[in-house]
Amino acid sequence: MARGDKPAVIELSEQQRASLEAWARRAKTAQALAMRARIVLRAAEGLTSTAIARQFGLDLKTVSKWRRRFSEQGVDGLLDEQRPGQPRKISDAQIEEVITRTLETKPPDATHWSSRSMAKACGLNQTAVSRIWRAFALQPHRSESFKLSKDPLFIDKVRDIVGLYMNPPDHALVLCVDEKSQIQALERTAPLLPLRPGQAERRARDYQRHGTTSLFAALNAKTGAVIGQTYRRHRSQEFRQFLDRIERSVPAGLDVHLIVDNYATHKTASIRRWLLKRPHFHMHFTPSSASWLNLVERWFAALTEKQIRRGSFRSTRELEQSIRTFLDVHNAQPKPFVWTKTADDILNSLARFCGRINDSGH
Repeated sequence: MARGDKPAVIELSEQQRASLEAWARRAKTAQALAMRARIVLRAAEGLTSTAIARQFGLDLKTVSKWRRRFSEQGVDGLLDEQRPGQPRKISDAQIEEVITRTLETKPPDATHWSSRSMAKACGLNQTAVSRIWRAFALQPHRSESFKLSKDPLFIDKVRDIVGLYMNPPDHALVLCVDEKSQIQALERTAPLLPLRPGQAERRARDYQRHGTTSLFAALNAKTGAVIGQTYRRHRSQEFRQFLDRIERSVPAGLDVHLIVDNYATHKTASIRRWLLKRPHFHMHFTPSSASWLNLVERWFAALTEKQIRRGSFRSTRELEQSIRTFLDVHNAQPKPFVWTKTADDILNSLARFCGRINDSGH
């Protein structure tokens, strides 16, 4: 639109208004198309392009473009223009049908669609369905799990622990403490076949068990260094011994803030007596079912991925030596995990997630 030209007055038929409102209202519409529909609806209400741009945080040229396209071509003008190349064989209606079926329905004989079952239902070929799913980042075969904490003090505990990460107290040490229990020493029944060009590493499915061990670890939230000790059992006695190990390892004169979960061994009478004798030690408990708040869990994940999962151990002693080697290499050049989300970010994200659950219709 040239400078000084007045934008065309937008008048909608009942059919056009119904189509635009459906695009704008449906949560699973492509967001670019939904925004174009909202622009035209606001223009039909008499808003100026400047007011619409300010309301949606858009550039004025963007608003003017879609007002002009709608004025010239109607509803079809809001769709993306065809690009050079072979003419499209799949219509917008077919694409919308695939997306709507994927998001809002299930096949009669399964919990989710496969590309073949969707192709059969929509009269398309499997390749076309796969291409549509990739374009809209849809993966019906994947599923993830979640668990919400029911801790009545969830908000207070989140603010407490995140505050220690993002604004640690002066003259104090923040340690993330936990146990990785029942680590199994598994020996494969056949030698590993090493990696080769064109061939992944292979290992036998079956194994022999040679006992278990438990790793107690304390991650320094500031430096990333880890204090670790393996024990054959996982009781309050071992946890108290590990607290003694922490006390010997930290500099004198510092307050020590320990972030731990709600496991019973952390709250026994012997542990409480130990803490009463050492008032410079402070315990901070994560909310129930919220172990992700403890940074040492991320270090445990790295240990499992890099050292344990693909290892073959002929004895518990060999497993423990492997863990000590990982500890030594890590502490030679420690690198901290940087916490970036504030407590408000976490709580707002959780509120949005709970809203989605409540509105899901299940």
